[in-house]
Amino acid sequence: MKKTFCKSISVILVIAMLMSFALPVFAKDGNWISQTRSDIPVIRISGDGEPLVDAEGNKVFHYKDFASILEDDEETDDEEGDNAILEATANILMPFLIDGLINDNWDPYYENLQKEIGELFENSLLDKDGNPQYGTGLRASRIEEMNRKRHNDQGSYYNGVKYYDYNSYWYRYDWRLDPIETANEFKVFIDDLLASTECNQVGIVASCLGTNVITAYLAVYPEHAKEHVRGVSYDGSVVGGAEMLSETISGKFNIDAAAINRALIDCGAIGLFNIDGFVNTTLEMLDRTGVLDTVIGKTKDWIYYKLVEGVTSALALSTFFTWPNYWACVSTDDYDTAMNYVFGPEGSEKRTEYAGLIAKLERYNELVRERVPEILTQTVDNGTHFGVISKYGFQILPICETNYLISDQFASVGRSSFGATTGTIYNDLPADYITSRIEAGFGRYISPDGQIDASTCLFPNQTWFIKGSSHSNWSDWEVRLLYDIASSKEQITIDNSCWPSQFVVYSYTNPNDANDGEIETMTIENCDTENWEADESKDNPTTKHEKLFVGLTSFIKWVFELIKMLFGLL
Repeated sequence: MKKTFCKSISVILVIAMLMSFALPVFAKDGNWISQTRSDIPVIRISGDGEPLVDAEGNKVFHYKDFASILEDDEETDDEEGDNAILEATANILMPFLIDGLINDNWDPYYENLQKEIGELFENSLLDKDGNPQYGTGLRASRIEEMNRKRHNDQGSYYNGVKYYDYNSYWYRYDWRLDPIETANEFKVFIDDLLASTECNQVGIVASCLGTNVITAYLAVYPEHAKEHVRGVSYDGSVVGGAEMLSETISGKFNIDAAAINRALIDCGAIGLFNIDGFVNTTLEMLDRTGVLDTVIGKTKDWIYYKLVEGVTSALALSTFFTWPNYWACVSTDDYDTAMNYVFGPEGSEKRTEYAGLIAKLERYNELVRERVPEILTQTVDNGTHFGVISKYGFQILPICETNYLISDQFASVGRSSFGATTGTIYNDLPADYITSRIEAGFGRYISPDGQIDASTCLFPNQTWFIKGSSHSNWSDWEVRLLYDIASSKEQITIDNSCWPSQFVVYSYTNPNDANDGEIETMTIENCDTENWEADESKDNPTTKHEKLFVGLTSFIKWVFELIKMLFGLL
């Protein structure tokens, strides 16, 4: 990404950053060097990583398997094959779609879309009260392991003192369920742990959907947390809203080919799947020559706005939005709109049909979502240590309106850090803004890449940023810091943490192991870690001359790639 700093600002910023790095560098040789054990048990709670199984223990859903449902399995000939979604759409839904197009009668299409897709996801859906059905949940062996450990002290002795390893206690839970209900069970888990270990406190490390559960626990049981929780650390928090879920469920769509291209490149870079370079070049050419804009524009004028609300509701209730913990990722800004998109206006048939589920969603909204800053501030005021890691350097889901925000693929930095002021993938923070913040004494909180002002975070001295590590990657360096925050006897801050700086860059040292990487202090020289270059003048040219130049350039590039591909096949 092209940097917008003028030379004078760069000099001031470098000096400010060097001064801010001084304390952490010395602290690295002090007390907080990546603890691997502590005097209290530390509980770890993650997101939707655990697969769901049915009553017989057969896997029915895991997020990593979702893409395979769109793949055609040539060895499967029955109707339940991997291409079931495509078959259902083509063979069953097409008559209803045609009826909608011809007669402007869309309700039958919405109803049958929800029915057909819902049957494919049936075993993972909750019922209309937001409860598990068909005996689905986590594997019994995982729950049994958790229960065995919670009732048996996992401490060991080191130099005559009892310590707890950071991987001793994982809290396993059905991540679909209401975070408040899970928080009630989590409190019991803590009590059992305290009884079996004879400790007075625990630490908590939470990521992704787990941050919703822990925030709900802190909201419902503040006095319990005050007495029994030494520290809480968040990584990849979605409690403030995750655009990937929040915007797609509230109708904030934007079909952006450039964003799709960036997302595909990111997925290839972190090993999710590989896309041929010719595909990326073709998408870029179609976008920059205006072909996609023409097609999409006509589609929007013709059908898009008729489909978006009804289809959003149908897909939501037939896939992931009977899950209250996914609803917890909807931001305060989007919540009311999302409720109307999915359930219709007050008094609608769906509002009555899903009254039990809606009651849980409304309770979470009132007790947690609308009070997040207040809950976390009160937790810190009560003496519990707290810290946050926010990650970025990746493209957010490309169909989101705000795909231009800097993010970890799932949530923007502004949300996951609880309030950082940020630039975009196209533009750094304005030079005059950076100058004013430096002059006001906040220069140490400006990231060297000019993308982040951490001084506006809810807890600026307890929030760290790692560039180049995606939402789903938990590097060893992240775990070390999270563990320190949760278990250390003093509040860990940017001045005494095991990280060398508030802003670091993560680099993968082993392509086969995303966790096997290193961090280094972010500098102006090493901060360009993005897998793509976002150039607004090319993605969004304004004048006819610029559009012509960009379109012609991308077409020539595509022709060269086509020739290379053809010669490679010969």
